Amino acid sequence: MTIPLAYLSFDSNHNIIEKSHFTTKAIQSKAPFDIANCTTNSRIHKKNWEKLVEEKIKKCNLLIVLVGENMHTSTQTAKEIEIAKINNVPVFGIYVGFANTTSALPNGLQRKRTIFNDLKKLGFAIEQVMKEGKNKNTYSYQ
Repeated sequence: MTIPLAYLSFDSNHNIIEKSHFTTKAIQSKAPFDIANCTTNSRIHKKNWEKLVEEKIKKCNLLIVLVGENMHTSTQTAKEIEIAKINNVPVFGIYVGFANTTSALPNGLQRKRTIFNDLKKLGFAIEQVMKEGKNKNTYSYQ
């Protein structure tokens, strides 16, 4: 069985603690994926940042967006979602912190593809995206 690689997108201005909790929980629970890459420092030149992010996302099977209360203000996350879609990398979101179904989502992320942070739901979401996009007909996910 191939372990899916996930690019983790989060609002580095507001959700660094939630990102840390999520990654720790994923490691401790032996979640059905590896976190290969995370949001890249946006302080580098925009063109270089986009190229670096695209290289990282292309290597992954999926992009997970950690949706916090202020996520809709993160242009960086919206760009990462756009890059994932261009490269046929499936995307879904997970509500973190106090975010919920009434929280604004970043551009490009669908509400129906955003779940609460629950390991069982996360497992189902991973299983689904491993049948989509660039993963379709390539991975046997069990």
